[in-house]
Amino acid sequence: MKILSAEFVTAAHAPGRYPPPALPEIVFAGRSNVGKSSLLNALLGRKGLARTSGTPGRTQAIQFYRVNGKFLFVDLPGYGYAQVPEAIRRTWRPLVEGYFSDRPVVRATVVILDIRRDPGEDDLRLLQYLAHARIPAILVLTKADKIARGRIQARVAAIARAGLGELTLPEGDLIVFSSTTGLGKSALWRRIREAIEG
Repeated sequence: MKILSAEFVTAAHAPGRYPPPALPEIVFAGRSNVGKSSLLNALLGRKGLARTSGTPGRTQAIQFYRVNGKFLFVDLPGYGYAQVPEAIRRTWRPLVEGYFSDRPVVRATVVILDIRRDPGEDDLRLLQYLAHARIPAILVLTKADKIARGRIQARVAAIARAGLGELTLPEGDLIVFSSTTGLGKSALWRRIREAIEG
């Protein structure tokens, strides 16, 4: 997809502080330090639009970005990082669940996993929640450039076998991605476009 414009809209720190639900929304979710901001920047061709941080868990709000004036990318706070204060971690669930319960314009959620690691309990809970809420999930395995090319298919198979929530996932449904090399970018855009167009 050709990106003509991509702009930050707002950051919501509490339920109900979201923009009016006027455009289709694609949500991005994953554990802290999984490469979510890098993935967003790679998709949009903007190096610093979504802020990357050396401190996992730094993003503690829901970030909204308008793309081509036609749809929104929504960046959820990363989850599962132990060094984030407990008081802050407790605010994430109501913030995120409040968002999903109030957004009829959500078309899909891109669930981001690190290809080097099996899904954790937080990943499975998210996938179970999405399945229960009937929100389509697009699974992306990031950091593919961090492992040997010959190991990629074995890791895809292992993650598919891990039992991702209530979903049955053929290996072909998992998008292997690298924000460094661009691997998987076209495949992910194709899935996003299909979700937006319905």
